[in-house]
Amino acid sequence: MPMTYKISKEEAAKIKEIRKTITDKRVDKRLHAVQLRGEGFKNEEIANKLETSAKVVSRWVCAYIKGGAEALYQKKRIGTHRNLSYEEEAELLKEFLKKAENGQIVEVSEIEKAYIEKVGHSIGNSQIYRVLKRHGWRKVMPRSKHPKKADKEAIEASKKLTLL
Repeated sequence: MPMTYKISKEEAAKIKEIRKTITDKRVDKRLHAVQLRGEGFKNEEIANKLETSAKVVSRWVCAYIKGGAEALYQKKRIGTHRNLSYEEEAELLKEFLKKAENGQIVEVSEIEKAYIEKVGHSIGNSQIYRVLKRHGWRKVMPRSKHPKKADKEAIEASKKLTLL
């Protein structure tokens, strides 16, 4: 049976006072859910009133019990969450760029292995392609022959016509 958390009427009154100072509507919604729980409402009733799900209300109440009102405040996520900075990525790709400029074939699997070795953990399937796109790399494959190149017989026939 799931654990039910009790919130007293005094705590609900304290949350009501805290809500008067909150300017972020998402945080206010969370605090309002906890306040309603303290006033005796069930999760389903709170969910209907606040247009969310009962599971979310349950999570908010649990977070409040474990960490207080601060646990319901929005945690800011600042900046990008990349493994390497743009400069570090450029430094890693510099070796492969030299190899490509010398006419050697550079495979994504090689770059991926070097990237994983540098960051020290596995990466997502498309992450290495995003790194390459960020640095202006594009897919260029050498062809074994030009698609419009004539076959050997046509070339020989052409040579016979021109050697008069």
